[in-house]
Amino acid sequence: MLNPMSKKHTANEDRAIGEIASAAGLTIRTLHYYEEIGLLCASKRTEAGHRIYTEADVARLYRIKMLRGFGLPLSEIVHALDDPAWDLKGTMTSQLAELERRIAVESRLRARIKRLLSSEDFNLANNSADMLSLLEDMAMIEQTVENRVSILVYEDLEQAFRFLQDAFALGPGELRRDADGTVEHGEIEAGNGVIWLHPESGEFGLSSPRALGGTSSTIAVMVADVDAHFQHAREYGASIVYEPVDQPYGYREYSARDLEGHLWSFMKRLA
Repeated sequence: MLNPMSKKHTANEDRAIGEIASAAGLTIRTLHYYEEIGLLCASKRTEAGHRIYTEADVARLYRIKMLRGFGLPLSEIVHALDDPAWDLKGTMTSQLAELERRIAVESRLRARIKRLLSSEDFNLANNSADMLSLLEDMAMIEQTVENRVSILVYEDLEQAFRFLQDAFALGPGELRRDADGTVEHGEIEAGNGVIWLHPESGEFGLSSPRALGGTSSTIAVMVADVDAHFQHAREYGASIVYEPVDQPYGYREYSARDLEGHLWSFMKRLA
């Protein structure tokens, strides 16, 4: 992690973007993106327009890296840095509680395995209760699947990226460009998940619903207020498939299509 008090640098020294990126283990493109979403803006510019970072900027970047280390999404970090009421202690307390839960499960699993191994009549195959208990504890601590990523294909990644943020209130996210400036990849946050935006590809047979004339999948997103989200999406030009309704399977939801025809459902479990 970048240290704003590193002995390698002189205090109160302004720094160029390349130096900051190298020290923090980030790419220059990432720092550009941080500025785009208002997370970290260089306080100064040279006459040629190059970014210059002050000691205050370095200190802010240190906090960003620290919060990222806690697993916070960029949207939460923006809120945390700019809201004086945000509680770092509360966040760390929650993280500690989760770590202690995992330790407790691991200790229980260890004790059960030791008890079974020390049994004079060891026959786990014929003891379904013990086997189920072991499976339950293993499922709680194993992390072979660390995260999920949904991938949607678009013809125009940049237009899709802007629409998803504006109309569906998703994000913030990231656009990556190639050496020619063409957008080659997009990422956007949806609650505790991430959606990747992928360009069309003839090689892999990937086309947007607009090109195909239909879609074989849908994205469901949980929101706090379905009706408010619906009003916002409609105002921003989303194509509404059906308005908010209480479904028999226990959710209130509405459905809409984005600019290229992907089908989205926004829902909340009924009380």
